Amino acid sequence: YNCIDKTEGLPFAFYIRAGHDGTGTCRAIKSISKGLSWKLVQDPLICRGKFQEEFIDQCEELGLAMAASLESGII
Repeated sequence: YNCIDKTEGLPFAFYIRAGHDGTGTCRAIKSISKGLSWKLVQDPLICRGKFQEEFIDQCEELGLAMAASLESGII
């Protein structure tokens, strides 16, 4: 994969929509991203339990924070 070398060191954040605790999914994402040499720049957002409208707001905030940080050169 020619593009893998071009993504090394890139910042990222993620969210998980989990019915229970999401720890297995979180562990897997961290393992994969470590292998790709990506840089986790924010704690994972884990939306647990039954769906809540609040999850949408939390994910939007995560995306906006990432965008603002990238635009300002913080990350």
